[in-house]
Amino acid sequence: MPNDTHTPRPTIAVLGGTGKEGSGLALRWANAGYPVIIGSRSAERAQEAAAEINRLLGRDAARGAANTDAAAEAAIIVLTVPFAAQKSTVEEVRAQLDGKILVDVTVPLVPPKVNRVQLPDDGSAVEAVQTLLGPGVKVVSAFQNISAHHLKKLDHVIDCDVLVCADDKDAADQVIELAKSAGLGAWYGGVLANSVVAEGLTSVLIALNQRYKVPAAGIRITGVPRPEA
Repeated sequence: MPNDTHTPRPTIAVLGGTGKEGSGLALRWANAGYPVIIGSRSAERAQEAAAEINRLLGRDAARGAANTDAAAEAAIIVLTVPFAAQKSTVEEVRAQLDGKILVDVTVPLVPPKVNRVQLPDDGSAVEAVQTLLGPGVKVVSAFQNISAHHLKKLDHVIDCDVLVCADDKDAADQVIELAKSAGLGAWYGGVLANSVVAEGLTSVLIALNQRYKVPAAGIRITGVPRPEA
């Protein structure tokens, strides 16, 4: 997808952007023209991940910073850390989130049985973050079912749709646009509580990968006219 330098775009901070999923999404957004900041507990590791994105794109499209600095500078914060680090990372950047959109990609996987659905006792892992942060932050659930396997192959069409769940429909629409800019189909899946479906589906997709020896099982929404590319 070519870089679009004509339309102003919000700055995106990808917390956990040194990992496979976070760095892959960050690469696709940087390629689409979004200002991207890689966030990590280690500013040095974040800077290394940003340098790799810049090397792949052949231009300065991303930079790295500590989580709190990245979140402070961004309008949209994307949380791509493992489930075990979800709450602590949110608490770390809590003061920088007020009035912003937090896109939570968290999947409640509990090793070693990651191919078994193991949702938290109170339901959705993402909904728990909204409860923690309160109404001042618009929490959106998305990207849980996208395999990191092909994200860094910019010419690869990813055969998987994104389910976007949020209580705030305007925030959901903004995240749907983010998905489209990354070359993904995306659909509003209803209120944030519905995130339990996307969170649970990830374990099902992992089971499919294992059973059928494939790297990137995904989902497609059918029966609804597909939006324009």
